[in-house]
Amino acid sequence: QVQLVESGGGLVQAGGSLTLSCAASRRPGSIFVMGWFRQVPGKAREFVGGVLWNKGDTTYIDSVKGRFSISRDTSTNIMELRMNSLKPADTAVYFCAARLGTAILTSPTDYNYWGRGTQVTVSS
Repeated sequence: QVQLVESGGGLVQAGGSLTLSCAASRRPGSIFVMGWFRQVPGKAREFVGGVLWNKGDTTYIDSVKGRFSISRDTSTNIMELRMNSLKPADTAVYFCAARLGTAILTSPTDYNYWGRGTQVTVSS
């Protein structure tokens, strides 16, 4: 079992930056994948990006490429999502998730562990 806790959400103006953190309760194993998802009311949960815990390889959806970046600290078991040039369309609840495996998959159903989410609101 791995418990995940997100932090760092808030209100920011368009063009601004925020960094979200996801703290894992224990060291994710080398076969873990961690990801960020987001969801707005009435819509499906959307994959934003993910990282292979052991290698650090990352992937992102097209709409955030060049603006968002994921990093992980293997000594503190923390994953971060750095979000720059934020847009109102980025407004959502952001969730941290983890799965056993060696591939960064994009469906929420492929992830076994979830945090409770943190709200990000971008004002125009």
